[in-house]
Amino acid sequence: MSVDQKNLDIYGDKPLPWSRALEQLETGASGTYWLATTRRDGRPHVAAVGALWIDGKIYFTTGTRTRKGRNLAEHPNCVISIALEGLDLVIEGSAVKVADDATLRRLAKRYADQGWPASVKDGAITAEYSAPSAGPPPWDLYVFTPTTAFGVATAEPNGATRWRFAR
Repeated sequence: MSVDQKNLDIYGDKPLPWSRALEQLETGASGTYWLATTRRDGRPHVAAVGALWIDGKIYFTTGTRTRKGRNLAEHPNCVISIALEGLDLVIEGSAVKVADDATLRRLAKRYADQGWPASVKDGAITAEYSAPSAGPPPWDLYVFTPTTAFGVATAEPNGATRWRFAR
């Protein structure tokens, strides 16, 4: 994946390297991932999701009857935000439902390894419990592919940068 960057800082700080965000994402940065989707009438919706960054993509689950699940079924373009250590990150891209069994099983294992006892049943993720906002099981697994990200430093070195990703 190639990364094109643009310095957005108005105070003379250098562009932030994408590696500053990537290192935290790849090591399983703690923090809440916020998913922003769009309703049919154009109104926004934001909800927290249990997300994993794997191989340059973000995976998350939700029920088909949740607001975010219904929005994604109609409009796959969305935004995910997370406050990393020293860096606020907003990532634009699109999310699609994962259907292949090998990926479902690999991600269920990753979730289970982190303490959520997820497993795969009938092409979806299931467990004894999940976040109340996820709706009842089973949950669809989504893969979010980033296209653009914006980072604003909240600790030194300061700066603000936009990154565009080409695959």
